[in-house]
Amino acid sequence: MNDRVTPARHPGAVSVLGGPTTVIDIGGLRLVADPTFDDPGEHGYLTKTAGPAAAEDDLGRVDAVLVSHDLHPDNLDTRGRAFALGTPLVLTGPAAARRLGPPAQALPLWESVEIPRPSGGTVAVHAVPAQHGPDDGERDEQGHVNCEVTGFVLSGDGLPTVYVSGDNASLAVVAEVARRMPPVDVAVLFVGAARVPSKMRGRPLTLTAQRASAAAAVLGSPVVVAAHCDGWAHFSEGRSDIERAFDDAGLARRLRTAGNGEWIDLGRPVATR
Repeated sequence: MNDRVTPARHPGAVSVLGGPTTVIDIGGLRLVADPTFDDPGEHGYLTKTAGPAAAEDDLGRVDAVLVSHDLHPDNLDTRGRAFALGTPLVLTGPAAARRLGPPAQALPLWESVEIPRPSGGTVAVHAVPAQHGPDDGERDEQGHVNCEVTGFVLSGDGLPTVYVSGDNASLAVVAEVARRMPPVDVAVLFVGAARVPSKMRGRPLTLTAQRASAAAAVLGSPVVVAAHCDGWAHFSEGRSDIERAFDDAGLARRLRTAGNGEWIDLGRPVATR
């Protein structure tokens, strides 16, 4: 399956547009995670090296946007913010929801929101933790490393369970998600080993390729999609590093790859844990 993203929807598919921006068609709904649509260039202390594989109009109607966090331009840039606020619903953490305003809705950790499906039933969106840096990283007054970040788990009757990690560097967090949530059929992992010299002594702020393969093993997910690994200069590992790490771990068959803007069919996988 390698057709490109258009307004036409798929029964169940994922497409990474570049950076973290991921389109998820599930249960007749279209959701977009962490929209970034700005052109390449300088964005404060970060440098964007490539634009998205699809523009806002290419996506057609979107039912909801999932924002892992709003404070970093590689996860929500200027056009991405405008795009999100033009959709019916934005789900994000409480602090981000206050900053973004309507239609952003706060989704505290371990709580969920149900979005009606066109054919009946719902897709439940659960908020799960994400830790944007190492375990010993400096924490703010709310206990967040770097900033508040939210991951998401999508589920519904007859649908694959999909985990969107957000910017997370912690395997302990992944293990907690695996323990508390239904078995994850599809894991969209934000990888790239993002490094910023002024933060956490330049240590990874997101999953390294090796930790991503370990996360896949912990989750038992038969389908893994890597996002957040290209398009920005501070991503220190790319797709070849991720493919090598999954091969080294004996998990190469779980990693699904496609060009940016191309669909990956989810089918009806069953988690192995």
